[in-house]
Amino acid sequence: MATVSFKNVIHPGRKGTDLTAAHDLTLQIHDREFVTVVGPPHCGLSSLVRMIAGLDEPSKGDIFIGDRRVNNVPPKERDVALVSRHHALYPGMSLYDNLAFGLKRRKFPPKEIKNRVLAAAEIFGLQQLLEEKSESFSVEQRQRIALARAVALQPKVFLFDEPLADLESLARGQMRQEIAKLHQRVQATMIYATHDPVEAMALGGRMVVLNEGTVQQDGSALSLYDEPANVFVAGFLGDPPMNLISGALKPDRDGLVFTEAGDGTIEIRLAASDFSAGQEWAGRPILLGVRPEEIRMVESAKAEKSSGVFPALIDFVEQAGFETNLSLQTGASALKCRVRGEGMPLEAGQRGRFQLNLSSLRLFDPVSTRRIADPP
Repeated sequence: MATVSFKNVIHPGRKGTDLTAAHDLTLQIHDREFVTVVGPPHCGLSSLVRMIAGLDEPSKGDIFIGDRRVNNVPPKERDVALVSRHHALYPGMSLYDNLAFGLKRRKFPPKEIKNRVLAAAEIFGLQQLLEEKSESFSVEQRQRIALARAVALQPKVFLFDEPLADLESLARGQMRQEIAKLHQRVQATMIYATHDPVEAMALGGRMVVLNEGTVQQDGSALSLYDEPANVFVAGFLGDPPMNLISGALKPDRDGLVFTEAGDGTIEIRLAASDFSAGQEWAGRPILLGVRPEEIRMVESAKAEKSSGVFPALIDFVEQAGFETNLSLQTGASALKCRVRGEGMPLEAGQRGRFQLNLSSLRLFDPVSTRRIADPP
C-alpha cells in the first residue's frame, strides 16, 4: 500500500530566506491516486516532493509512506522514484546502461534488469535508441529517458517535480498525455508538482493548491476552478484568471443589489434564493468574482440592468483563434472577457454592453479573502 501522508509537517525552507516551505502541512494522498500539486514560485512544491523522496527533512511533524514513518529512512529505502526538470544522464553510457544503472545498484538479477529496461523503453518509444550514447539525446528524449528510468525501478510512488518545465509547448502537451497514460498503465501512486496552473488543470483529477507552505484548497480540478475557496485560488487558476470586482451589497425587495465601487458601471440584482449566504453582507464591502468566459457581449436593444448587463470600454483586443480575449474598463475595474470569434468585429476604443452570467458569480470577503458560500 502506497498511501503518502503528511501530518503537521513544518519545513523552514532554504537557508538564508524567510520562506516557509511547509507550515503545519497535513495532507493524505491515497494508494494509486494521481494528485497534482500546484502553486506559485516559492510556495513549497519542491520541498514537498523532496521530503517524500528523503532529500529534505522536516523540522517537525511526520511523513508516512503506507504505514511506515519515513522521516529518518534513507532515500534508497523509500521505494520512490523522482523525475525532475534537471535529469542528468550518466555520461559515456548507452541508453540501456543508463536505464539499467539503478537496477544494478539494487543488485537485481541480469535477466530481470533486461526485462525491465526493455519494457520501460517500449512504453516511451526508446527501443531503437538503446545503444546510443547519452550525449546525443535531445531535451525531449532526455525527459522520456528520465521517465523510463523511473518506470524500470517499479516504485510504489512516482514523484514529478516540474518535469516538463524545459520543454516547448507542443512537447509538453504530448508528454502530459504520456504521463497520464503511464498512471493508467502502472496504477501506482503519483504526485505531480508544477508551478503552471494551465498544466495542472490539463492533467485534471485531484488538485492541491499550495501557497506559502499551506494548502489553500484540495479537490477535483473542475471543482477548484468553479468553486475557489478564496481569492488566491480564484486569481491563480485560469488563463485569464477570475475577475474580482470591488463593490458593496444592499438589500432590494426579495434580493440583493451589487454596486461596483467608485465610478464603476456594474450594478446587478441578485436573487436571494441564489445568494442566501450574501444576505448578512448587505451594506458591507465585498468582492464579486466572475470568470472571463462568463461575460458576453450583447446588443444594446437587449440590455437590461436586471439581467446583469453593464456598459464598458474595450481597452484591448487579443485574438486567440476562434476565441477573442477582451480587456474591458468599467470606470473602476479592469476586466478580462473571453468571447467567441463569430459575430460583430471588435476594436480597441469601442464601447459596448456586456452581460454577466448570474449563475456563475462568486462572492468573496475582501478581509479574510475567503469565498462566501451557501451551506450545502
